[in-house]
Amino acid sequence: MERLQTGDAVVVISGAHKGSKGKLKKILKGEDRVLVEGVNVVKRHTRPTAQRPGGIITKEAPIHASNVAPVDPQTGKATRVRFQEQDGKKVRVAKSGAQIVSQR
Repeated sequence: MERLQTGDAVVVISGAHKGSKGKLKKILKGEDRVLVEGVNVVKRHTRPTAQRPGGIITKEAPIHASNVAPVDPQTGKATRVRFQEQDGKKVRVAKSGAQIVSQR
C-alpha cells in the first residue's frame, strides 16, 4: 500500500500547476509519475488511423509523484499520510486523523 492510490483527491503542491486539485487517474510506478484529472493538460497533433480520426487531442500529461499530495477529508488541504491498523487491516490516515478513502 502506498501513500497515493488511483481515485484519490490530490492537490499539486509544487510546479507550474501549484494549487490545482483533481482526481488521480493513473500511477506510472516505474517512472514515479502520476496523471491527475484536469492538471497539466497538453495538446497532441495526431494522424488519422483505422481506429480513430486525426486532429488535435487534449489530454493530461504526467507530473512527478512528489509534486502531489492527498487532500485531507476534513480540512480540504494537502496532508501527509501515515499508516494505521484498524480491524486487522492497514489503512491510510491523514495527519488530522481522518481516514483517506479513494473514490475508485
